[in-house]
Amino acid sequence: MLLRLLRQYLTPYRREIAVIVALQFVATMAALYLPSLNADIIDDGVAQGDTGFIVRTGALMLGVSLVQILCSVAAVYVGARTASLLGRDLRASLFRHVGSFSGRELAGFGAPSLITRTTNDVQQVQMLVLMTFTMMVTAPIMMVGGVLMAVREDLGLSWLVAVSVPLLFASVGLIASRMVPGFRIMQTRIDGVNRVMREQITGIRVVRAFVREPVETERFGEANADLSRVAVNVGRWMATMFPTVMLILNVSSVAVLWFGGHRVDDGAMQVGALTAFLAYLVQILMAVMMASFMLMMVPRAAVCADRITEVLDTESSVVPPADPVTEPTGSGLRMRGVSFTYPGAEAPVLRDVDLDARPGRTLAVIGSTGAGKTTLVNLVPRLFDVTGGVVEVAGVDVRRLDPDVLWSRIGLVPQKAFLFSGTVASNLRHGKPDATEEEMWQALEVAQARDFVEAMPGGLEAPIAQGGTNVSGGQRQRLAIARAVIRRPEVYLFDDAFSALDLATDRRLRAALAPITTDATVVVVAQRVSTILDADEIVVLEDGEVVGRGTHDELVATNETYQEIVASQLTPEEAA
Repeated sequence: MLLRLLRQYLTPYRREIAVIVALQFVATMAALYLPSLNADIIDDGVAQGDTGFIVRTGALMLGVSLVQILCSVAAVYVGARTASLLGRDLRASLFRHVGSFSGRELAGFGAPSLITRTTNDVQQVQMLVLMTFTMMVTAPIMMVGGVLMAVREDLGLSWLVAVSVPLLFASVGLIASRMVPGFRIMQTRIDGVNRVMREQITGIRVVRAFVREPVETERFGEANADLSRVAVNVGRWMATMFPTVMLILNVSSVAVLWFGGHRVDDGAMQVGALTAFLAYLVQILMAVMMASFMLMMVPRAAVCADRITEVLDTESSVVPPADPVTEPTGSGLRMRGVSFTYPGAEAPVLRDVDLDARPGRTLAVIGSTGAGKTTLVNLVPRLFDVTGGVVEVAGVDVRRLDPDVLWSRIGLVPQKAFLFSGTVASNLRHGKPDATEEEMWQALEVAQARDFVEAMPGGLEAPIAQGGTNVSGGQRQRLAIARAVIRRPEVYLFDDAFSALDLATDRRLRAALAPITTDATVVVVAQRVSTILDADEIVVLEDGEVVGRGTHDELVATNETYQEIVASQLTPEEAA
């Protein structure tokens, strides 16, 4: 998965990669040339007392060092830039792909895991690419070149290279194999920490209201401790890596000096050659150490790449039609034999639901908590697709409608009103991007939000925090209604959209909606009976089935489920 991912996303940067390899090759060759020049200074300059040779060769060494520095700096710059571009492209692909998911896929992965995959997992792959460009490209050139140069200096000591390099590889490989399972578990534990923290931040008011701080602190402590245990275990193995490498490096250096000293004493090699051989051995082992450092990063990056690829390879269960209808001629909303079952559920949430909502009329849906009301609404804009039956908008099955055409005809106010960080105006323009200031004030007036928006500093340009946390629940709900109203859709879907409003504001808002929805289809999902008293038709849901339909008066007289709901909310005089 890692190779496939890198091949796909690094292909556009072939030119940059070629430049990096060329620069690293020149820099590495320059580094390999320096010990040989140093040996010449010792053997032909210092030993012979030739000062001119020392100066000339020293100047050459300075020039070679300058080339090495310039090429290394340029390679690191290009490599860092390419790795950053890779991270950008990966995050953008994940963001776009997750945006195409239906509610089913979002629930399957979970928000904490998707956040981790888009941030931490991408960062791990990006760091691997950066280290590859700055270190891994150099390592094989350094190893091969170092071996050749060491053999060139003295063939008699080359057996030390043949012993130390495989020993170092074997040691590092053993340690890395112990770390791989830990890296895989670490990413899952990071998901767990993100999940707990996200729940606590989102529900901070509930936590405080019920004095659950100690319990939530303990929950976070457990999640954090689980991550810490795995990280410490991996860290222990990682901590043994460098001492092992340094031990082999130092023992090899001592062996070179010991056996090389005897050869110098026997006249089989010169002191400068021994110095160069030792430098080449150190360079070879350092290259192996760089490769081992990469081996530590590859397992974790491979796990992250698997998790990223899992998201990118997951197709949405809501598939755009192959031959979409772009100009429907019908109107209204209709459901025929609609059933829906969540993945893994034992029983369907909705069973054989039939609805017919026509333009100019208001259809209300009411039922107890868990009756399937919100699921029913979510099927219309294809946040989920039905598992049985047909949902029609404008006379066409929503699965055959062009998605843009479908969404342009729907104004949805979800059960949980959500506002985006920005301003009042930017939130309203989510409903209509080219909305004028006059249209925004009209929508706010219909939604009974004009008064409090005018009182806010800046009016339409008043800041809105992420999620609308700087306005009250009722204000947030009215702004969400204004966002739907401003586009003047053909089908209005209000999913318990008036629950945070007081009864007086509820009445005024519904009265203001009436004139602008005379030619539109209105579907109101509610828990409060007072909101739907005047609806043209009320559908009663119970355990996912339609158990009654009619006007308020008809249902009060004939439907037991509706009678129980009314009795729990209204006095007999109000119900009448």
